[in-house]
Amino acid sequence: MSTPAIDSWTTANQRYTQAALTLLRATLEQHTQPLSAGSPSIEEARLALDEIRRSLPAPAALEQIGTTFGLSAFERDLLLLCAGVELDSSFGPLCAAAHNDPSRPYPTFSLALACLPDAHWSALTPGSPLRRWRLIEVAAGSALTQSPLRIDERVLHHLAGTAHLDERLVGIVEPVQASSGLVPSHAALVERIVATMTEASSSTALPVIQLCGAETTDKRTIAAAACSTLGLRLSLLAADLVPTAAGDLEALICLWEREAALTSTALLLDCDGFDLSDTVRNAALTRLIERMQCVLIVATRERRRILGRPTLILDVHKPSHVEQRAIWQSALGATTAQLNGQVDTIVAQFDLSTATILAASAEALGHTPEQDAGAVIWNACRTHTRSRLDELAQRITPAAGWDDLVLPETQRQILREIVAHVRRRMTVYDTWGFAAKSPRGLGISALFAGESGTGKTLAAEVMAHELRLDLYHIDLSSVVSKYIGETEKNLRRVFDAAEEGGAILLFDEADALFGKRSEVKDSHDRYANIEVSYLLQRMEAYRGLAILTTNLKSAIDTAFLRRIRFVVQFPFPDAAQRAEIWRRIFPPATPTEQLDIAKLARLNITGGNIRNIALNAAFLAADAAEPVRMKHLLRAARTEYLKLEKTLTEVEAGGWQ
Repeated sequence: MSTPAIDSWTTANQRYTQAALTLLRATLEQHTQPLSAGSPSIEEARLALDEIRRSLPAPAALEQIGTTFGLSAFERDLLLLCAGVELDSSFGPLCAAAHNDPSRPYPTFSLALACLPDAHWSALTPGSPLRRWRLIEVAAGSALTQSPLRIDERVLHHLAGTAHLDERLVGIVEPVQASSGLVPSHAALVERIVATMTEASSSTALPVIQLCGAETTDKRTIAAAACSTLGLRLSLLAADLVPTAAGDLEALICLWEREAALTSTALLLDCDGFDLSDTVRNAALTRLIERMQCVLIVATRERRRILGRPTLILDVHKPSHVEQRAIWQSALGATTAQLNGQVDTIVAQFDLSTATILAASAEALGHTPEQDAGAVIWNACRTHTRSRLDELAQRITPAAGWDDLVLPETQRQILREIVAHVRRRMTVYDTWGFAAKSPRGLGISALFAGESGTGKTLAAEVMAHELRLDLYHIDLSSVVSKYIGETEKNLRRVFDAAEEGGAILLFDEADALFGKRSEVKDSHDRYANIEVSYLLQRMEAYRGLAILTTNLKSAIDTAFLRRIRFVVQFPFPDAAQRAEIWRRIFPPATPTEQLDIAKLARLNITGGNIRNIALNAAFLAADAAEPVRMKHLLRAARTEYLKLEKTLTEVEAGGWQ
């Protein structure tokens, strides 16, 4: 419906520009030659221009430029003169005649001073609007007043009524499309932005809007919605595309400020993936933010300190559980009824953005009749929340079940309690009100202590399989850094990436970070305690399950143990437990013959070593085209004992063959 109005303005703008050029031509001819026959006089041309101006549905591009950049009448005529050379072939000869030199068919400042009314010298100073905003370009010449003048190409296109991004900004900035469907908590943020910008519209210092948090898509949606309400377009500039050289940075600032003024466009500076350790680019970003005088929204994970400009800082969180449930129900439509309340379970486990919910819902709506819709959605949620964490940790595909785990009943019961805490946390925290009573310590944390091979990782895998969650293994020894602040940075990246899916995080080798606190003798001791405190703080706040493993529980300070909800001691297996492990170690498809479980159980080793021996024996048997027999297990046991630097005694292996 709006196309006719746009076409009407475009046509009227072209008529206005042509009439303005006619008036300017008459002014030049008055100083260079008698009016040609049939040419309108200056007064006639002015009356025609006024008549077209009154018929315009909106201000003409030339008037808009004049108002936007504060051009005087002389500066506007000078800009039009430069445009006339590009748009009307008669202006070149007129300029040459005014110069009395056929080789100079172009405008100069001396020509403008001589021929245009209300001329003033300040129009061509570096701080004048024409040069400050790079509306015209001054070519190199012997003298400033004699140098050729040329209208900037972007300004020429705008004057002609054609929308065209400056080619110097192509590939650097890109448009952001507004999307519908704001949840109430995000709509409230939009209202705050609109109110702040509306109040500041009469001020000379526009505030910078900071949208802080990890939700990139939601921040863009909020920014686009606010700009749409304010009648602004929105474009995106990625932080890593901001130039660091001073001259290039100033050029970018000037070009964008001009683009923003010409097209009523706000800029969204995307700092979400920016590396704060890049001090050079960080300084360039700070300068850009503090100097750019236009509507500027900064999307950043952490708050940036901005000097010299008022700032509105807003924390952007994912939709609340209530809002997420509403999004799921709206997106799934009639499919919601088929889920039998599973939406609540999904909301309890996954903390998703609007975009992720819509993407997962689209997959669910495409499921076949023989597929379980709830399982399809659950798996879709797991898939959509993996990408960031896959880059930071090793994902373990859980396949083991409770029958694969050989532990005393006490330990098994604690593990089942952990599963219950993960599965029912929304009921207890939200429905029963524990979260409202005390928001601290709602994360589910556990410490698995025991020798290597006693089943700590296997237990985590069993719980992940039971809960249908992803399990990620993080080696703490590789996360801990000697550089101050790097350990916390690495841990923050892991926890932030894991929040959406609530994956089970298994931090191995906790001894690399934990230890009994001794007297703080220097800054390194003090900082080590800070690192431990940060990890525990994130574990307590993490909405999923975080597990620490250690080979030596006694090495961990009791003050730290108090902040961990569950502690599970994995004992060295006794003979009965080793026998049970041997009974379960071979898959049903593995051919075995005359295995003596009682003799195998005499090997004084952990479950991990038993698995290694069984696997090695299977390869030996397969290579010999035989079932797995005791002789294969004996050879494999000797190899494993050599690796452990232990001696295989006669008591352990006597009478095997």
